[in-house]
Amino acid sequence: MQLLEKAVTIPAASGNRGIIEHLEKALSFRFTEGEIPVRLAITSVGGDKYHCEVGCLIGPDGSTADGHDSIFRLRRRGSENAEQFNAVYVVPTGIGAEVGGHAGDATPAAQLLASCCDRFITHPNVVNASDINEMPANALYVEGSVLSRLLMGTVGLEPVRANRVMVVFDSQSDPMIENLVLNTVESARATYGLQCTGLYKLDPPLELTATFSASGRAVGSGRGIDRLFELLKETADDYDAVAISSLIGVPDGFHEKYFSSGGTMINPWGGIEAMLTHAVSHCFNVPSAHAPMMESREILNEDPGRVDPRMAAEAISSSFFQCVLKGLKQSPRIVTDPDRMAARGVLTVRDISCLVIPEGCIGLPTLAALEQGIPVIAVREGSGLSAGDLNTLPWRDDQLFSAENYWEAAGILSALRAGIAPGSVRRPINRLEVKTWRKADPSASSLRRQNL
Repeated sequence: MQLLEKAVTIPAASGNRGIIEHLEKALSFRFTEGEIPVRLAITSVGGDKYHCEVGCLIGPDGSTADGHDSIFRLRRRGSENAEQFNAVYVVPTGIGAEVGGHAGDATPAAQLLASCCDRFITHPNVVNASDINEMPANALYVEGSVLSRLLMGTVGLEPVRANRVMVVFDSQSDPMIENLVLNTVESARATYGLQCTGLYKLDPPLELTATFSASGRAVGSGRGIDRLFELLKETADDYDAVAISSLIGVPDGFHEKYFSSGGTMINPWGGIEAMLTHAVSHCFNVPSAHAPMMESREILNEDPGRVDPRMAAEAISSSFFQCVLKGLKQSPRIVTDPDRMAARGVLTVRDISCLVIPEGCIGLPTLAALEQGIPVIAVREGSGLSAGDLNTLPWRDDQLFSAENYWEAAGILSALRAGIAPGSVRRPINRLEVKTWRKADPSASSLRRQNL
């Protein structure tokens, strides 16, 4: 089994309506048997075409996903549950977002936004900072594909006290590299009580490679995925969440180039990491997260100098794995059975009050919010690669809000939570337009029917 990224161009939907259903139909002709889409990004919306990049799980064991919903499956919510105000915050991995595109540097924004919510749902790319994870206390740490399915209405999230976390790591020729991972796990057990119920070394290791797509996104490819999947199947009763640490291949000199870029270079490792965890969570319905292993002692001992603050967490880390373990410790249980999704305490799309994204991001979370009638706040400051103008999508009145920065986004969130129209606290307040409506003359309608 392997992971590959495919670039596909399809005709645009009429009026950009029903895009999710349109994508599913159009893309179904672009995949052969055994190719399972696990991740989607629309990289350009303009004119009469959508340019898409799709991460796929490919191989003879693609049947692993049999019985699982397609990533395009949408289950519409009938209404919103207003008992709590719960927000989702997404910063897509691999787009070079100035806020959230580096090493957990969206955490302060997450902390601010979370203070305006009862529950705050986010994904590893936002708060994973290598050996640091300071996610908000009211946050639910959810893998990206699970977050998408939550908004699509096909899964629910059930909070847990603690997960049994299984750790999987690549075998390495240098025992010091392996020991960095092992000591990270032991420190998590000793300091915050992580329950590790399995510690497995993959031999031979996974073969993950980081690359960039034509649009500039960080993507990648992976081989040997079947070995990981066989392990997960064999030990399925022993764990609630999966933490993976493996080597990701990049060209020689890449680290120096990355750290010396001053934060302008897109983090190359995140793309293939997201593809892998999307595949794991899609096929096994368990929380998962990944961290890259240190490549060698030489790289460990390199002095990156004083780096951009957004990259500093990477510069001081050795295993990059602590953030993953801390996040997965209480990552919510994934619920797929419709009856269980209706149980008290299970968070579903009905409980989602708002989605916050960087400006110009058009992926399944944005499209799902559009279809579900969930308000969306698009933040201009700190955004990355843009797919296009969100205003071209058919939003309902007062469903899409533009915020210049995260201070303003927090204000919009607070207004929505209080039931206040955000525009009412801005000036000027324009007069409402008066529209004339006249009831049709029944006799005139009857006469028209007779003349047909």
